Amino acid sequence: MEGLIRRIRPAASLLGVIATAAMMAGDTARPGPYAQWRNGPPNDPSFFPIAVWLQSPSKAQAYLKAGVNTYVGLWRGPTESQLATLKQAGMKVVCEFNEVARRHLDDPTIVGWMHGDEPDNAQPLPNGQGYGPPIPPERIIQDYQKLKNEDPTRPVLLNLGQGVAWDGWHGRGVRTNHPEDYPEYCKGGDIVSFDIYPVVHDRPQVSGKLWYVATGVERLVKWTDGLKPVWNCLECTRISHPTAKPTPRQVRAEAWMAIIHGSRGLIWFVHEWKPKFNESALLDDPEMLDAVTRINHEVRGLAPAINSPPITDSVKVNSSNSTVPIAWTTRPHGGHLYLFAVAMRPGETMADFALKGLTETGSVDVLGENRQINLQNGRFTDRFAEWDVHLYKIAAPPSPR
Repeated sequence: MEGLIRRIRPAASLLGVIATAAMMAGDTARPGPYAQWRNGPPNDPSFFPIAVWLQSPSKAQAYLKAGVNTYVGLWRGPTESQLATLKQAGMKVVCEFNEVARRHLDDPTIVGWMHGDEPDNAQPLPNGQGYGPPIPPERIIQDYQKLKNEDPTRPVLLNLGQGVAWDGWHGRGVRTNHPEDYPEYCKGGDIVSFDIYPVVHDRPQVSGKLWYVATGVERLVKWTDGLKPVWNCLECTRISHPTAKPTPRQVRAEAWMAIIHGSRGLIWFVHEWKPKFNESALLDDPEMLDAVTRINHEVRGLAPAINSPPITDSVKVNSSNSTVPIAWTTRPHGGHLYLFAVAMRPGETMADFALKGLTETGSVDVLGENRQINLQNGRFTDRFAEWDVHLYKIAAPPSPR
């Protein structure tokens, strides 16, 4: 996807940048990432997929209220009852292809098909005899072709495991430390996703290192040559950790790290096994549910900007704390320049943003924070606390008459 986007050189003035943004915002002929599938996700610049993983359709209304617009996976489904419930709620779904699904090829509720989860991990052997090797990429590609032959009107989602981001993931068995497998796996899907949950991870190599989310997204964008939508899963519960649980600040940082590095869809993993099993633990956690709802509505509200082509090499960022780098992306939309930024390591820093080649003075809106920052000679400075995300909207100054 990123590889298809034409790169825009920095304009000679802020007015030039905004003019370029306005021009591209009006470029309605530019196809979206789902344009090629008649029955796929909405081909609408204001649509950003926000999903939950393997949830009961009976809870669809609660998730819609939380800003979710897609289900990914249906337990032992799809069944007729599951699809009917989702259709009544107005919830879209990506599910496996079975005989029930075959009878619903014209049902707009289904927007995609999926493989079995994490084929890149070691696979369980029959009768509890341990684990064998991962499913080889060539078999995933063959299964993908079968799905495409059954229904070419919908994309196929391939969700991979944490080996996408962490080469040392022992759960790949004999294919641990073999990242070269992944470009081949990526040929077996139209949308490629992965999961890693740093806050609740049980290994010190990953535990607490939120940037592994960004690493995995960045790798999938590279391994797909930027030609396929990349989605990723996010943590918001303890999952299986007896004590650790992500905070709302950490969860928001992970979401925006993913988007800034190229993710075009978020999948919330809301299950919890400890202290007891709860399929929909997010719904029973008021603080986290409120945080996830805010993130979902924030992302959906900014979808037209997120879905706009990035302006590369447009900003230079200096962090006063060298141990806390700032990741960023700029997007044009509606006559404004949007700059999304996140602190990529724990700690605090002051970040100096210089819009390259610009000398204008004006103001910068900090979205969702009810404040503005002065833009002086094309530069502005802002403070980043630990795992902070700041979303900036830069408007053109009045034109001289």
